[in-house]
Amino acid sequence: MQKKYYELTKNELLMNPKIPVRILIDNEAVFSLMAEEILREIETNNLQGKRTVLICPVGPVGQYPYLVEMVNSRNISLKNTWFINMDEYLNDNLDWIDMNDRLSFRGFMDKEVYSKINSELIMPENQRVFPDPKDPAALPKLIEKIGGVDVVFGGIGITGHVAFNEPSDDMSCEEFLQLKTRTLEISRETRAVNSIDSLNGAVDEMPHYCITVGMYEISRARKIRLYCFRNWHRSVVRKACHGEPTASFPVALLQGHNDISLSITENVATNGF
Repeated sequence: MQKKYYELTKNELLMNPKIPVRILIDNEAVFSLMAEEILREIETNNLQGKRTVLICPVGPVGQYPYLVEMVNSRNISLKNTWFINMDEYLNDNLDWIDMNDRLSFRGFMDKEVYSKINSELIMPENQRVFPDPKDPAALPKLIEKIGGVDVVFGGIGITGHVAFNEPSDDMSCEEFLQLKTRTLEISRETRAVNSIDSLNGAVDEMPHYCITVGMYEISRARKIRLYCFRNWHRSVVRKACHGEPTASFPVALLQGHNDISLSITENVATNGF
């Protein structure tokens, strides 16, 4: 009987994965690499006089202190860079949660990133973009207008979601990949996992709704860079790299992308079973 992908050893994980994998020593190495890869894209485009368009997460967030320090110390201009954040929590009226809420991704980016970058380097406010629940269609239109996304940076959620694209048991792969920016209800599993770091496990206090960029926007980016570093990522990574593409585990739908990579820690590479 074929060994289940959850049981794959480190060496077996690296044998013909459907998403290329590289292993780094620890969390800090992953976050540092992520920051370096963001800046490498920006510096390359700056030298060529080209715009940089990135889809970025708030989770993981460990890359941002490195990013801020590197931008300021290397004097890297972000004036021609667009940061499109993946998603944001919504209240029960399907409006953005308050920017001062401890869970707000908009608040995090403003306080921990944009306000800490030297003013002569930071991009204009209109290039700091979040999907808008009042006009979800505006984001795909903006991406098309500015020439598409250079790189998507992100993690993988417990249900295999990228951004907040929660799984579907009813949609085909093709249908799921056509989903654009939209509001949706967050699964109980995702709310539970997110509550651990954000609210010390108070899952009942987690928002039920969000707005997220779609798999349509993600899958059409020129590059996709994913990063995993938590203990439970052991199983998620194995399913992403050795499972079959299915809308019930969304990240697996990206297996056929032309330029995708997954960076993980030694801890994640260790057999989870």
